[in-house]
Amino acid sequence: MAAPHPLSIPAFRAFFLARFLATGAVLAMVVILGWQVYDVARSDYGMSPKEAAFQLAVLGAVQFLPLFLLTPVAGLAADRFERRTIARMANSIDLSVALMLGLATYFDWTNLPILFGLSAMHGAARSFVGPSMSAIAPNIVPAEVLPKAIAFNSIAWQSASVIGPAVAGFIYADSPSSPYFFAAALLAIANLALTFLPPVYPPEMLEKPHPIQQMKEGLFYTIKDKLLLGAITLDLFAVLLGGANALLPVYARDILHVGTQGLGQMRAAPAFGAALVAIYLGVNPVKHNVGIKMLWGVAIFGAATIGFGYSHLIGPLLSNAKTVAVSAFGIGSFDLSPSLIVALLMLALIGAADMMSVFVRSSLVQLNTPDDKRGRVSAISGVAISASNELGEFQSGLAAAILGPVGAVVFGGAGAIIITGVWAWVFPELRNARTFEPQYRQKQKEPET
Repeated sequence: MAAPHPLSIPAFRAFFLARFLATGAVLAMVVILGWQVYDVARSDYGMSPKEAAFQLAVLGAVQFLPLFLLTPVAGLAADRFERRTIARMANSIDLSVALMLGLATYFDWTNLPILFGLSAMHGAARSFVGPSMSAIAPNIVPAEVLPKAIAFNSIAWQSASVIGPAVAGFIYADSPSSPYFFAAALLAIANLALTFLPPVYPPEMLEKPHPIQQMKEGLFYTIKDKLLLGAITLDLFAVLLGGANALLPVYARDILHVGTQGLGQMRAAPAFGAALVAIYLGVNPVKHNVGIKMLWGVAIFGAATIGFGYSHLIGPLLSNAKTVAVSAFGIGSFDLSPSLIVALLMLALIGAADMMSVFVRSSLVQLNTPDDKRGRVSAISGVAISASNELGEFQSGLAAAILGPVGAVVFGGAGAIIITGVWAWVFPELRNARTFEPQYRQKQKEPET
């Protein structure tokens, strides 16, 4: 009998919708938050581009610190309590953050302390969303369709990542507070969608060791399994160095001169490329030589990052290049200069390559982790992802303050390529991973010599 399609399962459909809406909401909020921090630093505080870029580093740090401190607790909570409830509570915190940012923007109360404080609340909420949502999917679909479910989960995430920032950039131009109220509405609907999932309880523990001991077990399990450790840390260090998202406000305001609409387009471009790959993987999921494909994905990610860094130089070199006026579904029109076109293409390639890496890593982590440890291992994976994003923003902002924004982006892309080569050598388990089947089962099938 053929395995069911994930979208034929009602619980997964509700999960898919909740993931789509919550992701679109959060990224609509985050793209405007980054723009406001940089713009307020430049306009209200009179900072230079390098000084304002460092404020983006601070933004990444204040989001990462609460996430780093709370993630072990969040992972333990996902392995001990009902996971759907945890996700809804975390979404409610983000909803409150969105409302407060909207009100602060509407009444012109925004300053760096307020923006940083609410960003820290967002980081705290994210620490609980990741482990709980990641641990839900394997419990609402059969194991044989989990890789395809992960691909469709990525479609929800990536398509929302296209729509959320793009819409936020457009509506910010007319009403700076609107993106935040838009995000709050989407989060409210996402929480409603989660109520249509059945309760998702973790497996009953036969023994109940001290919570600190349980956290240590999840960490030691990940460290002991070289395949999991290699997959998680590859994403951590490659994206930590190669992430260009933090500096997009700098490129939009002071390098490409495209404003918030261009910023929304640039934030959406990686997700657009990733969504195309996710759709392909949803129909034709990767099944063979999965480790090598993940490594190639990270290497291409680094090369495309370098291309984006030099987009302002490559664009004018294009022969017969002209500015193109585009109308976006009646929302408004905007210009695509040659440099912006190059930037968008490179960012889309970044997203496509990253999607391949994320798909393989997510499948390896989920399928190689026992369900009783899945919340804690997902939490560790979530720390790595968040470190590569929020802490990557800190690294990018700090590097931009020293090397300038272009130097920081190019340095990061080159670093991602180097990391890929080193990890392929240090973790042979990655390049030797042929399928997603758990490693212990593969060893059981090997003929005795």
